[in-house]
Amino acid sequence: MVFIRIMAENQGRRNKRIERERKTLITMIGMYCKGNHQGENLCPECAELLDYALKRLENCPFGEGKTTCAKCPVHCYKPQMRERIRKVMRYAGPRMIYTHPIQAIYHILDGRRKAPLKRQQDPPNN
Repeated sequence: MVFIRIMAENQGRRNKRIERERKTLITMIGMYCKGNHQGENLCPECAELLDYALKRLENCPFGEGKTTCAKCPVHCYKPQMRERIRKVMRYAGPRMIYTHPIQAIYHILDGRRKAPLKRQQDPPNN
């Protein structure tokens, strides 16, 4: 029982970076949609972008060692989606300093990370 709890705690620590990136995406796309599409909930267009971005993040080959997507050596976004997320980041990034300052600081610090040289390997199945 203790072993399972330790494994769960380690898993949580390992995914901290990805979870932070996930929250940042949700916040930024929400801010953009609210500011540009005047609705409380995400419009279908922004919901599609969020879903796409979260799937890309979930499947990121660099895992915890990743930098921000803008600095990544592997551009996994389709060009159209990449342009849409850039537009969101340009709008929401400066505004996050005032509305979500801690998230904004972490995002800035994560952006200063060097791009990873190696992809994260899955542990071997036994």
